[in-house]
Amino acid sequence: MTRNTAREIATHLAYELSFTDLSLPAFLDQHLSAESFADLSPECDLYDEMPNAKQDEYIRRLVSGVADHAAELDGYIEKYAQGWRFDRISLVASAIMRVAMYEILYMPDIPAGVAINEAVEIAKKYDEPETVRFINGILGSFVRQEVKE
Repeated sequence: MTRNTAREIATHLAYELSFTDLSLPAFLDQHLSAESFADLSPECDLYDEMPNAKQDEYIRRLVSGVADHAAELDGYIEKYAQGWRFDRISLVASAIMRVAMYEILYMPDIPAGVAINEAVEIAKKYDEPETVRFINGILGSFVRQEVKE
């Protein structure tokens, strides 16, 4: 499994956080189990291979970080989504942006450009071209204004 695949799985899980009543550890344990991957594999090739220990740790760190910093990340999305109320942004788009923003803010080993590029590539798989441009624009503005390099 590549880091790109692990990031996309983390994005799926960040999206699914909106629909669970499970505690975060229970949620992650359930979704990162061999049983869950076996169930999802026929529908989505991302789940054909279980993450190794390093990839599992990366996915858990990303999803936990998105959960722990959701209000902060949503605040940035709302700030840079000029003319859009946060509740009008799709859950998929917000999950993609939350993951990228978390990486940019809290994972210094991942360059901002990589996080944005990966977010755009994931968005292309799940959203319309105008939404992809919207995500790219918000993340670009966010980096220009908030990230001190």
